[in-house]
Amino acid sequence: MIRREISLFLKNVPGELGELTALLGDGGVNIDAITIQDASSYVQNLFEARGKSLKRLASSASYSSMRRDSAEFALIRLLPDDPDKATDLLKGKDYLFDSKEVVAIDMINEPGELSKMTKRLGEEGININYVYGSVTTGDGKCLFVFCPEDVAFANSIFEGGNY
Repeated sequence: MIRREISLFLKNVPGELGELTALLGDGGVNIDAITIQDASSYVQNLFEARGKSLKRLASSASYSSMRRDSAEFALIRLLPDDPDKATDLLKGKDYLFDSKEVVAIDMINEPGELSKMTKRLGEEGININYVYGSVTTGDGKCLFVFCPEDVAFANSIFEGGNY
C-alpha cells in the first residue's frame, strides 16, 4: 500500500524525540513505524556516494564540517496513521520536514519473508533506497516500509500479497 512518510531533522539532545512524539500523540496521530539515525551517518553516505560516482558533490573541507555539524542532529523518518494531521501539527510548531510516498507492506514475521520481497523487487529492477520495519500486532505480523525508486511500480508488485 502506498503511504506517506514524514522525514525531519531533530537536535540530537535529550527530550527532543519526546517532544515530537508527545506532539503527535496528544494530537491523536499514531506512529506506525519509525527509524532514527544521527545525521552524520546521512552525511557519511553522501561522502561515500561521491566516492562511488567520482562526482564532487561538495569539497572535502565541506564534508568534514558537515559531518561535525550534523552529529548534532538526528534524521527521523516516521510513518503516521494520519499524515495530513501530522503535517498540520508539525507546521503548527514550526518543524522543518518533508514528506514522500513509500510502500508499506504488512507481512508475516517469519524467516525468509523479507528475502522474498526484496528479491522480487530486485528481479523487477527496482532499487530500494532504504527500508525499516515495525511489529504491528501480536499475531506474528509486521509492517515494513520500503522507499523504492519507483513507488507505483513497487506497490503494484505487492498488491494482493503477490511476492
